[in-house]
Amino acid sequence: LQRQAPVRAFGMSDVQVEPLPGLPALPPEGERILWQGAPRWRALALRCFHVGWLAAYFSVFLIARFWAAIADGMSGIDALGHMLWTLPLALIGLGLVVGLAWLHARTTLYTITSKRVVMRYGIAMPMTVNLPFRQIGSAALKVYSDGAGDIPLSMTGRNPLGFFHLWPHARPWCWRTPEPMLRAVADAESVATTLQHALQSFHGRSMTTPRVEPTEERSERAPQLATAGGQ
Repeated sequence: LQRQAPVRAFGMSDVQVEPLPGLPALPPEGERILWQGAPRWRALALRCFHVGWLAAYFSVFLIARFWAAIADGMSGIDALGHMLWTLPLALIGLGLVVGLAWLHARTTLYTITSKRVVMRYGIAMPMTVNLPFRQIGSAALKVYSDGAGDIPLSMTGRNPLGFFHLWPHARPWCWRTPEPMLRAVADAESVATTLQHALQSFHGRSMTTPRVEPTEERSERAPQLATAGGQ
């Protein structure tokens, strides 16, 4: 039998052996796993690694190279060849970024239990971040047109987790007060509902539940999903 571990204050630990996928130790008695999932790699590539913008950049670069060759007096065929020899470099660059997104999605597992959120991630050095409900001040939800979405978590009290320790599982641009984020999860509204109900049950009080609607990719701050309050 393996010893069950208590729920600790939020922090980061190295992953050595997982008795259950995504968890560094067996849950304490009475704690239930409510949901587990991983980022969708395509959504991660588009919205975290910005593959679309990178592809646009390479496209503009190739077109500019073609017209520069024309301006230098090359024929259309020669200018095309002058442009196309750099195409493999662009494809390799895009492939590396897409591969990185795939690896991040493949090695990440998010877990929502009845008492905490656990994030296991890391390609070369897997780590686990433990986020007890008592230290989650609020959660938000941002949904995209494909149903995938992001769920950032605002922590209360002193937060020992740095932005770059969490990245890419951190809310963008929150440098001074990093917010862990369940990123690019499928069926994000259902996941957010599961988290909402778990937070309500844990805190034993009603919590504000605003209407959550799909938002554009470049929209403002996501609507608040739940507030623990008074923790």
